[in-house]
Amino acid sequence: MCLAIPMRVTAVDGLDAHCAAGGAARTVSLFLLQHEVVVPGDLVLVHVGYALARVSEDRARAAWALYDEIRALDTAPAPVEGQGDA
Repeated sequence: MCLAIPMRVTAVDGLDAHCAAGGAARTVSLFLLQHEVVVPGDLVLVHVGYALARVSEDRARAAWALYDEIRALDTAPAPVEGQGDA
């Protein structure tokens, strides 16, 4: 399964962007967006070190909320064997 994360651009240096989200900071390539104007404050969808697309604030917030839900499920205690829905 592939997962792309919305990140906020904090600085642009040529075809590299410094991005941050959820306390993590990364330098990502803007190569795939080289024909678009990307500026600090923009939100980009990042996958394996590449910015794939610019995204709206609403889409980024929705994705972050969904990722928070997934993380919450991942940290929930495992059901006890033999208990639960049958």
